[in-house]
Amino acid sequence: MDDLIEEELYPELTLETEDIIMSITIKKDYSKFEDFDKRKEEFIKDLNEFIEEFSQTPESDDFMRFYDD
Repeated sequence: MDDLIEEELYPELTLETEDIIMSITIKKDYSKFEDFDKRKEEFIKDLNEFIEEFSQTPESDDFMRFYDD
């Protein structure tokens, strides 16, 4: 019998504005925050940190170069 690897299922979220559609997979378990407002605050903090980290990567520079002539 083949070994079965149990895959974790992470929630996925699509954020959309007029200019951007972003699909993200959430790996952190926010259920430890019982208070809804605290949970939301933590998620937004993590999302902002993610964006800040990305802005400092070579991949973000490469992406901006996509628009160069």
